Amino acid sequence: MALTQVSSNKCAGGFQKVFEHDSTELKCKMKFAIYLPPKAETDKCPVLYWLSGLTCTEQNFITKAGSQLAAAEHGIIIVAPDTSPRGCNIEGEDESWDFGTGAGFYVNATQDPWKTNYRMYSYVTEELPKLINANFSTDPDRMSISGHSMGGHGALICALKNPGKYKAVSAFAPICNPVQCPWGQKAFTGYLGADRSAWEAYDATVLAASYSGPQLDILIDQGRDDQFLSASQLLPDNLIAVCSEKKIPVVFRLQPGYDHSYFFIYSFINDHIKHHAKYLNA
Repeated sequence: MALTQVSSNKCAGGFQKVFEHDSTELKCKMKFAIYLPPKAETDKCPVLYWLSGLTCTEQNFITKAGSQLAAAEHGIIIVAPDTSPRGCNIEGEDESWDFGTGAGFYVNATQDPWKTNYRMYSYVTEELPKLINANFSTDPDRMSISGHSMGGHGALICALKNPGKYKAVSAFAPICNPVQCPWGQKAFTGYLGADRSAWEAYDATVLAASYSGPQLDILIDQGRDDQFLSASQLLPDNLIAVCSEKKIPVVFRLQPGYDHSYFFIYSFINDHIKHHAKYLNA
C-alpha cells in the first residue's frame, strides 16, 4: 500500500515523520505520525502505538507530548494515528466535538451511516500495524500500546481484547468504563446501537472482568484536578476494582494538581515510555 510522506523533521537524533495513505478499512485517506529513533537506521525496533483523545489529530501528540527524546533513548518507534476517519461526507459527522469527526472511539461501528467508515478498532489493531511493518524497520513481535482519554480507552480495550498481542499497555486519564459515562453512552449509541450488550465489547472494565490471557502490566496516570474525573466521565475506580479482583497488575497513580491537558502528559510521558521499554526490550 502506497504511503505519501507529508512531513519529515529531524528530532532527537531520529526523524519525526507524517504519512498519508488510502485506508481500505476506513474507506478514506488517513494520516499517521511516526517517530523513527536513530536505532531504526541500523536495527529493527519495537513499536509503541499511541492513541489520541477527542478532537485530536496525529499532530497533538508529536508536537505537545515531548516523547521523542525518551523514544530515541530506548530505541522505540512511536506511531500516532488520527482519531477518526475524516471527510467521509456523512451527515452529522462534524456536528459534535465528542461524536463523529475526531471522535472515532476506537470501535467498529455497526450502525448506519457510520459502519462503512468508522472502523477504527480494526484500523488500529490490524491495518495500521501491517502497514507499519511492511514499510519500516520494525520487529512485528514487539509492540505495545498507550493513549490519552478516549485514546486511553482505546489502548486498554485493544490490549484486553487481544491477549498477547501487545507487550504492555499504559494510559493517561483513560475513559475506563464507557458504558457508564455520558461520553461513552453517546458514542456507543450512535456507533453500536441501543443494545447495551454490544457496548460491553469495547469497555475496559467489562473486558477486564473476563480477561484470561497472559499477564498484562497496566500503568495508568490520572490527574487529580482533571475536570472530567470530577464529571464522572473517566471512572478509573471501576476498572481498578475489577483488576484488583482479577489480579491484573495495575499501577494507578493519581497525580495531585494535574488536569486533563497535554501539560499532564508531557510531565509523565518518560515514565510511560520506560514502562513500555521494560517489556519491548526484554
